[in-house]
Parts: sequence; C-alpha cells; structure tokens
Amino acid sequence: MTVKAEIKAYIESQPETKRADMLELHRVILKLKPKCKLWFLDGKDEKGKTVSNPNIGYGLQTITYADGKTKEFYQIGLSANTSGISVYILGIDDKTYLVKTFGKKIGKAGVTGYCIKFKTLKDIHLEILQEAIRKGFKA
Repeated sequence: MTVKAEIKAYIESQPETKRADMLELHRVILKLKPKCKLWFLDGKDEKGKTVSNPNIGYGLQTITYADGKTKEFYQIGLSANTSGISVYILGIDDKTYLVKTFGKKIGKAGVTGYCIKFKTLKDIHLEILQEAIRKGFKA
C-alpha cells in the first residue's frame, strides 16, 4: 500500500466528525506545503507491538541525536487520539515557543512544547494553528 493510500485508509477509519476534521487538516497542511514529503507511521515498533497512535507526517527534517547519529523524520504530525486530534510541531528548539506564542490565542486546546491537542476544529482558531504549522515547516 502506498503512503497516500495508508493515509486515506487511516483518515477514513475515524468516526465521522473526527474524519471530517482530519480531512480538513490534511487539506490545510498540504495547501501550506504542497510538495512536502508524506509519511505514515502505523504506531507499531519493529516487533509489531503498538507503541503509539498512528501518525500522518508532513515535511522532512534530519534529527541529530546526542551520540551524533542522525535520522530523517517529519516536521508536522497529525494523529487521532481518544479525545480528539493532535498536531505535532517538531523541530522547534525552544520548547516554550508554542505555549508562549499560541497557547492563549488558539482557543480550546492543550499546547505543550511540541503538540497542540484539541477535541474538534470548531474548538480552535484554525488560522492560529496554520501559523504554528508554518513555523514548524520553517524551523
């Protein structure tokens, strides 16, 4: 199965309201970065054990670990969770940036050093989320 087919199947597997919100977010992210690399992580480790929720990834960055090893990974992630949707903004070095910059103005969402989590799109200001995603792509 191609990455695009995996993404489509993952989004289609969600309950109706979450599916509509995830389709909209997928469209918005691709509009912000139309030719970005797409990823799909099924949430399973190399032994097939579930270790996280599945994630759709957008963009490309190289992560450098403390031991000097590097790994390619996505810049923006999108995932369904039990209470809603998580958008991961990876690669921003300042782990207080998202909270300080978007925490008070994004709406009804939990904001951490790398994640913006909300129940539905109608609970947040989409233009503020887009601003955070743009920052993530630039980081």
